[in-house]
This record gives sequence, C-alpha cells and structure tokens, in this order.
Amino acid sequence: MNIIDGLRGINNTQAYALLLELEAKSAESDALYPYLGDFFALLDSKSPFERTRGFRLICAQAKWDNENKIEKNFDRLLACLDDEKPTVVRQCLSALRTVLLYKPELCAKTEEKLETLDLSKYKDSMAPLIGKDIEELRAAML
Repeated sequence: MNIIDGLRGINNTQAYALLLELEAKSAESDALYPYLGDFFALLDSKSPFERTRGFRLICAQAKWDNENKIEKNFDRLLACLDDEKPTVVRQCLSALRTVLLYKPELCAKTEEKLETLDLSKYKDSMAPLIGKDIEELRAAML
C-alpha cells in the first residue's frame, strides 16, 4: 500500500495513525516532500478526513519547501479555511502555524484570509472555538 492510498483509507483510525506517523517523519526529514503534489490532490477529496490529512501534511512540508510550492499554491491552501466542516477548519488553522513558522512572508496573506472568514455558518457551539483558533494563529504571527 502506498501512503496516499493509506491516507485515503476507509479505516479512519488507521489513516489517522498514518497521518501522525507521516507528520512525525516530516518533522525529521524531507523524505515526504516529493509527495507534496499528492497531498495537494487530497484537498479536492469529498471526504473531510482526507482534505484535513492533505492539508496537515502540506503544512508539515513547509520546513523543506525550498521550491516554494506551498507559496505558489497558498490560495488553494487558504481556501480550505472556508470548509463547511468546522473540525476541518480548526485543524487547518492549527496546522497553518507550521507554514507561518517557516514562511513568515505568508503572514499578511493569511491575515487577509482570516479577516474574510464567515463564522456565522457554523453552529453556535463551534463558531467561538474557531474564533479562538483564529486569535491563537494571529498571536503566533506576531
């Protein structure tokens, strides 16, 4: 089984375990950087789990992105913050910290996107949590 098939796996427990393993591997080396295009392809999935896995693994490659592939596709990445699933948005906001750590030049564009997010489409129980996540990301950008 290749890693993309594993990330698309029907068994979410196994796919999530693989995600965590791949994130840890990404922190240590650039071994997964060649898969960056595949991770971007996951953003187009109908599955919110797959979209989130792709987003998180893209962000995990920021440290190794000397070809600026993330910057070139950053609008596509930021579009995930408009996801209809609040849990997707929350995980994406958290993962963006890694990108901004290694690519601070993307802070202004990120802030522009944060300004346009419409939290009213989420349940009253989730909107404040997303708002808190946004504020935490803003604080990390300072």
